[in-house]
Amino acid sequence: MNSFNAHRLTLLAAFVAAVALPSTAEPQRRQLAQGSAQSFEHDAPMAPGGASDADWKPWTNGRYRITPGDVLDLKFPFVQELNQTMTVQPDGYITLKEAGDVRAQGRTVAEIKAAILAAYEPFVRDPVFTISLTEFEKPYFVASGEVAKPGRYELRGATTVTQALAFAGGPTAAANVSQVILFRRYVDEGVEAKRINVGRMYAKKNLSEDPLLRPGDMILVPKSVIGKLAPILNFWRWRY
Repeated sequence: MNSFNAHRLTLLAAFVAAVALPSTAEPQRRQLAQGSAQSFEHDAPMAPGGASDADWKPWTNGRYRITPGDVLDLKFPFVQELNQTMTVQPDGYITLKEAGDVRAQGRTVAEIKAAILAAYEPFVRDPVFTISLTEFEKPYFVASGEVAKPGRYELRGATTVTQALAFAGGPTAAANVSQVILFRRYVDEGVEAKRINVGRMYAKKNLSEDPLLRPGDMILVPKSVIGKLAPILNFWRWRY
């Protein structure tokens, strides 16, 4: 090997060390990070409202929650002029005849029925009506990043993160399974992110920390350090 190639290999080794080893400034950056980022670093949910694991549980009871584009059919057997078919608007609201707007997005059918009842009670005596969900988006989740088959999948029944990864063909050889990110969108609070240490669950064969998915969740599996370096190492292997 000539001196030029030796010099290049020396530079490559220095680059690998810089990427693979944590920077000495990393602890300082973590100390300067905001509280939400620190909680994220410790496997806790990160949300504008400082959410905890308890905030994730209401979404795991198996009840469908209304989303924009869903169609609701409302029937009043004794006041038929109030019968109506409503499409949930992009902002998550429906417009009721004579009663104005009511938020529907994120609610179950039972919850929106209670809200409609409250809206009509001031001017309809003992309102009696039925409500049915006639059109709705099939629940889904998205698997992205270092999985064998990234894409959008139908969410059928109770499905956990590890089960979802299995549906997507499992993590690739370049995956960092200790840093899997679960993104979840809320109606009023934007997007929440939670780090899931899937590698630890695999190693301990303990799925007690395996969270259930909610419709619309996205799972991101990042690359490991070796996965990030693989293209560079392959380039040098074939070049020299």
